[in-house]
Amino acid sequence: MILIPSDLSKVIDAAWEKTRDVPGFLLENKARFVGLLAACTPAEGLIVEIGSFKGRSTVMLASVAAHYGLGPVVAIDPHNFNLSTTSTRPGPSTLDDFLRSLHTAGLTGQVEFHHAFSKDVGKSWTRPIRLLWIDGDHSYTGAKTDFDRLSAYVNPHGIVALHDSLNPFPGPIRVFVEDMLRSQKCGGGGIRAFDCLAQYRPEDGQKFAQRRASLESRAKHLIPLVQDGPELHGLKKLRYKVSRSRVPRKPQQPAVTLFPISGACRQSLCLRTTLEN
Repeated sequence: MILIPSDLSKVIDAAWEKTRDVPGFLLENKARFVGLLAACTPAEGLIVEIGSFKGRSTVMLASVAAHYGLGPVVAIDPHNFNLSTTSTRPGPSTLDDFLRSLHTAGLTGQVEFHHAFSKDVGKSWTRPIRLLWIDGDHSYTGAKTDFDRLSAYVNPHGIVALHDSLNPFPGPIRVFVEDMLRSQKCGGGGIRAFDCLAQYRPEDGQKFAQRRASLESRAKHLIPLVQDGPELHGLKKLRYKVSRSRVPRKPQQPAVTLFPISGACRQSLCLRTTLEN
């Protein structure tokens, strides 16, 4: 059962007001959706974010978590920003900007900050997780390592979400298809905009097998097109766009339909009160 708080719309609006001026790549509709997941994921445990950049998603998650008493958000990032899958050269540090964003939003005490690589934090991780938001290294090795080391601690009915899954990076989409849609421990899976998510359902994941297979049959065609990195050209780029257009963007489980949450971009989001049976 997913319970939608009666004040959720106002809480998301207030969280967005703190988030909107934080530098970053997370668009408003995606930021609001992340806040929705933070508030409504029906599981116990921590909210864990892999990849914080300058704090945009962190501020949204922490704002919602603070309001509903969900405990600190765990934010993991080495702050040497570089999403490239073809270069290992670190970018300029984003640490000062990140800390400044938390301070400005008044959320420093609401975030458990790990200035480290997620692969290193994951080696000693033991705590239960309710929402795992993966937006770190977008290479296959990076995304796979993040998933393997932390998803094992996601509680039943918790959610794993992968950012940039339908952008041309090799990691997120492959992990979604191979480790989530093909797992009998997951619910139906789904995609909101370019982000993929699935609910951990070890007790009844089998009943969602047909839905997962249907989504996999579309999403798997993206994997060979992005395996060499995000630079697509010519016919390959066209094939990628066509294949991506055939992937359903409406999550099947948890079901996301229409729940009005006001905001400048007039996006509509909803998490149904009852999970699909």
